Amino acid sequence: MAGPSRLSGIVRLFQMTWLSVQLHLDALKEAFRKDGLPSLTHLHRIREAAAAKLLITTSDGFIAYENTTVVPSLVRSAQGKILELGPGPGNQIHRYDPSLVDSVYAVDPNPYYRDTIVAKLKDSDLQDKYKFLACGVEDSDILRSEGIAEGSLDTVLSIQVLCAVGDVKSVMREVWKLLKPGGSFVFWEHTRNKDPVTAVVQACWNPPWSAFVGCCLNRDLLADILAAGEWENPGDIEVADDPYACLPRIWGVLKKKA
Repeated sequence: MAGPSRLSGIVRLFQMTWLSVQLHLDALKEAFRKDGLPSLTHLHRIREAAAAKLLITTSDGFIAYENTTVVPSLVRSAQGKILELGPGPGNQIHRYDPSLVDSVYAVDPNPYYRDTIVAKLKDSDLQDKYKFLACGVEDSDILRSEGIAEGSLDTVLSIQVLCAVGDVKSVMREVWKLLKPGGSFVFWEHTRNKDPVTAVVQACWNPPWSAFVGCCLNRDLLADILAAGEWENPGDIEVADDPYACLPRIWGVLKKKA
């Protein structure tokens, strides 16, 4: 069973990467059709459009898979004033418990998710509580304009996001600063596999995966999360023990030390 399990993971990585390559080509052709050669001076927009289309296209599959995991219960635990890192196409909107939510600020530097999120909110009890901000968590001026300052948040939620940020350590330091003492960092991410063979597979596939899918396969997220600041319960972090998974999961609800 070991061989087929690892092989199936590699096949899924290849399928996702190939779909992303096709979407990048489509986005490039569309940009060139609209703006001609000047479009090549804005390659980041092409990349953002392709990345958004990839996650919007695969949204139903991600939601179905996450339904088999701890993700729904993790999201339901979010309460009070919440900052959601990297909401993408809004896969978590339906999972919040509106009775526990005062407000949700969904922070993502990719503006191409806005319309999809707005459409999902029309059928949600969070319509008046959820706001999309096209920025990063490091964009303090934008966050301050929304009343998000150091020690102001009850919860920060991160579902499959830290693999894609530019600097995990920097993002996690901001997360820790923004949380109130006793506030919760709720997360479910993928990390480097401890199995040496699978770790080699991750390392070999990481260049095309990070270039086209937009995230890193083999970050040591446990160390980066713990290094952000003092947490009350670092021993509560769980890491899936699956030596053949190319995307092994790490999750938990950490409390900022008072």
